[in-house]
Amino acid sequence: MKQDYIRNFCIIAHIDHGKSTLADRLLEMTGVIDKNQAVAQVLDDMDLEREKGITIKSHAIRMNRQYRGDNYILNLIDTPGHVDFSYEVSRALASCEGAVLLVDASQGIEAQTMSNLYLAMDNNLEILPVINKIDLPKADVECVEHDLVEILGVDPAQIMKVSAKTGQGVEELLDTIIRTLPHPTGENDHPAKALIFDSYFDMYRGVVVLVRMFDGTLRKGERIKLISTGKEFDIEEIGYLGLKFEPQKELNAGEAGYIIANIKEVADARVGDTITTTKNGCGEALPGFMDPKPMVYSGIFPINGEDYENLVEAIAKLKLNDAALMYEKESSLALGYGFRCGFLGMLHLEIVKERLLREYNVPIIATTPSVRFNIQLKDGNTITVYNPVDFPDPSKIETIFEPVMDTEIIVPTDYIGNIMKLAQERRGIQKNIQYIDEKRVELTYEMPLIEIIFDFYDKLKTVSRGYASLDYHFKEYRPANVVKVDILINGEKVDAMSFICHIDKAYNWGKSVTETLADVIPRHLFKIALQASIGAKIIARSTINAMRKDVLAKCYGGDVTRKRKLLEKQKEGKKKMKEIGSVTVPQEAFLAVLRADRD
Repeated sequence: MKQDYIRNFCIIAHIDHGKSTLADRLLEMTGVIDKNQAVAQVLDDMDLEREKGITIKSHAIRMNRQYRGDNYILNLIDTPGHVDFSYEVSRALASCEGAVLLVDASQGIEAQTMSNLYLAMDNNLEILPVINKIDLPKADVECVEHDLVEILGVDPAQIMKVSAKTGQGVEELLDTIIRTLPHPTGENDHPAKALIFDSYFDMYRGVVVLVRMFDGTLRKGERIKLISTGKEFDIEEIGYLGLKFEPQKELNAGEAGYIIANIKEVADARVGDTITTTKNGCGEALPGFMDPKPMVYSGIFPINGEDYENLVEAIAKLKLNDAALMYEKESSLALGYGFRCGFLGMLHLEIVKERLLREYNVPIIATTPSVRFNIQLKDGNTITVYNPVDFPDPSKIETIFEPVMDTEIIVPTDYIGNIMKLAQERRGIQKNIQYIDEKRVELTYEMPLIEIIFDFYDKLKTVSRGYASLDYHFKEYRPANVVKVDILINGEKVDAMSFICHIDKAYNWGKSVTETLADVIPRHLFKIALQASIGAKIIARSTINAMRKDVLAKCYGGDVTRKRKLLEKQKEGKKKMKEIGSVTVPQEAFLAVLRADRD
């Protein structure tokens, strides 16, 4: 098909502004799905996505649309909205020429809306602004329209108004996409050049790669080469991305589709890599995606030691499907063998844990999250620490540098005081306050990442009654007075429970963790001390009292010395038991550390 009749576009928006619902309506109106048999969130094919009502993975699909007597091909990529999945968004944008910017008429422009908009502008995409949910009683269409005109500098007449739920305005939106978004500009007679924008592992067919053709043609049976690895494969099947795969003889410049080429190794098909032909192939790779920069690090261990090999296989396959996941092998005295993983945020960590359990049936436990610290030692060397266990002795440390984020919070004016108080508690430095309109304000802070990763987002939603939105980006490393806090159970350090925090918060955090553990660890026949320490200094303690047997039950009457003798004998037994006895720490205890209050 001529490229003039192809449109590659994505939908970008803040979380819960209606991207997946709009995608459903587009699929219905182009005949991809039957309206009577449709389920909500058709492109969200994970149970986890449906349960949480969010998009986790980018999804691509091909639609046909008649416009002024011509047949057009629309390749849609539905993208996530949460800040933790911005890497998925960046991959989608690199494969498109245009983007539908969707804004909720009742909530207006929010932090992630702006973030995704800037990403699209960096990729030189044509932006089509759309206001969604115009059917809601509290929709303020005029206010949102005014904000979009201010930010984008567009004519109000160019802003589309739709209701993805009822279908109102969606037909006009389809025609506007065809009319205003640019078509691809590749050349069929140039050497083949295809960008891998997604991939996943199929148990029966190996690695399936999803590609966008920028130049040339790829045909079934042709031998291809992946430029970054240099490995070669024969194309077994090639085709378009409908609800199901649609095999074809070839993919031409400007088209999006899939390739199955008997790729068995997960690491061979890296997202962002360029595919070309072995004969007369292109000489250089396409500019790939930005490398993901993990913000949160956590250890992942199988609950059952015999599941370790299954975890190795599962995490490799998950990495193929989730390119932002970073991991390396690690071991813990308390938890055995596992992985130290890097995530884009806490929601990303939660989703990975759920997917490992649901998709690969590997129950896991995650250690206390941490961030990356750069530490300058007194001997002049600089080291990078991802894991609290690797934290050097305080006497050897000259300066510790922690990551600081540019944090944008958009909130109704009624809650400014609550947000400012919360940000100050989390060591935030206010840099700017800007009124978007008379009802909403944008607060800009510089805030340490360690203060954001635990429960800042939850607290933000609580103090603003759910109205605040958050976005953050890495700014720089700054000197910080942070310390490593160890947790001791019966005098033994539990490496998996160690954490790093600011010295002013060490006592409160340590006390919170010991008290939480005291509620979870069962009582033993001897007293158990739960302690938090900085080096050799104990800063907090909780105690689990021993279970006691009533040794005087059978001792009725008689001299008091006899009773005292029995109690002394029991006391000696308890002392001996404490010396040789071991504390059984249940798996719930490690989870409880994550849930401990961090204020």
